[in-house]
Order: sequence, then C-alpha cells, then structure tokens
Amino acid sequence: MTTTYTLGIIAILLILLIASAIYVLREYERGVVFQLGRFWKVKGPGLVIVIPIIQQLVRVDLRIIVMDVPSQDVISQDNVSVKVNAVLYFRVIDPQKAIINVEHYLEATGQLAQTTLRSVLGKHDLDEMLAERDKLNADIQEILDTQTDAWGIKVQNVEIKHVDINESMVRAIAQQAEAERARRAKVIHADGEFQAAEKLSDAAGILSRHEQAINLRYMQTLTKIAGENNSTIVFPLPIELVRSLFNRNEGDAEKSEKSEKK
Repeated sequence: MTTTYTLGIIAILLILLIASAIYVLREYERGVVFQLGRFWKVKGPGLVIVIPIIQQLVRVDLRIIVMDVPSQDVISQDNVSVKVNAVLYFRVIDPQKAIINVEHYLEATGQLAQTTLRSVLGKHDLDEMLAERDKLNADIQEILDTQTDAWGIKVQNVEIKHVDINESMVRAIAQQAEAERARRAKVIHADGEFQAAEKLSDAAGILSRHEQAINLRYMQTLTKIAGENNSTIVFPLPIELVRSLFNRNEGDAEKSEKSEKK
C-alpha cells in the first residue's frame, strides 16, 4: 500500500514536471528563455520545451498595446493651469531588451509618458495646445520613441485626448475670440471703405478730364430724382453746364454765319 502511494506521488510529480516544461506560444507571443539565470534565446511561436528548474521562460506579447495616460496637471508657458490626458500606442519589437533592460516595461513606459507629456506641453502656450495638437503629438512620440528604444519598444502614436480648462479661463478665451472677430470686422469694413474711396477717386479723375461726362452724369442724376419724387425740387445749375451750353451756342452761331457768307 505504501509503495503504491509513493509511486502515485512520483507519477503526479513527473506529470507536473513535464507540464511545466511545455509551453504553447501564440503567433503574437514570444518566450524569453533563461538558463541558470542567464539569457539563452528567444523562442516561439508554437510549441516550446524547456528544461525544468534549469531553464525559465518569460512570455512577451508583441501586439500593439493601448495605454491611457492619466490626466496630468500642466502649467503652460503663459502660466495657464490645465489638465491634459492622452492615449499611447506602442509595441515590443525586441523581447530580449524588454525583459532584460527594464523592470516591468509596461509600468516604465506609462511613467515615462506622463513625465514627457508634462515636459513637452509646459514649453508651449495654451493657444498652441488647442490649435497645434498634431505637432505636439509628433513631438511627444519622437521623444518617447527615442527613450524607449533601449527597452526594445516602438512608440507608434500618441494622441492628446482632452485639454481641460477652468471656467474663468473659458470665459477669457470666449472674450478674446469675440474681440478678435470684432477686430476682423472693423478691418474688413475699413478695407471696403478704402477700396470705395479709391474707386471714387478714379471716377472723379475720369470725369474731371471729360467735361461732357460731368454734364451727362448730372442730367442722369436729375432724371433719377425726378422719377422717384413727385414734389417740386429746385437744383442749382452748375456754372460748368451753363458755360458749356453757352460755348456750344456760340459755336453754332459762328457756323451759321460762315455758311450764310458762303
């Protein structure tokens, strides 16, 4: 009875020992194998067999990891306090470095992302945070990718999700935007007045060079006013019009005299 019990225990231990030596790694997994505490090789995917006690295997996921960067208190370059959070996309490209060169690469990458987010955004004004997110995302990604390269990690993308501003600053921004719109409206109005003045100046120059044009324009204006109002309107007659009519009559009289003499 004792022998049977002992054999049963030995059989169970052997089964457990064999089970601990067999690993099945999925397509997106790799196994970093250590032999007597020293790095041996990276194995997988598929069936991997290690020597129990002598060898140990650490699984590493190669898929893209989506990490939410918690909201960070940031003071912008123009001394505005905001809360900013982001999302980080990265993956392990070198399992050996990710296990050997850094302890808990997920936590290390998250902490580095938080400090980098505060450092980069603190060098920019609030307007740049709100208007130039693509540039800021690229700057943060470049810094993170450079610093995590020694860990065997590739940072593929960084996206700033929210920039939260307190109520007083929101009102100040609204007032600033309203003032900017008013300024643009005044500039557009002044530009229109300037263009209109230029056109009137050009028209006055043309009319001054052609005396008959002035008279024609005057008569057109009288015709228009007379058609719009039924009341009697007295207008002064321009001396230029009288002079032109007088000169025309004298010219006609001279022509008639010459024709009679002939």
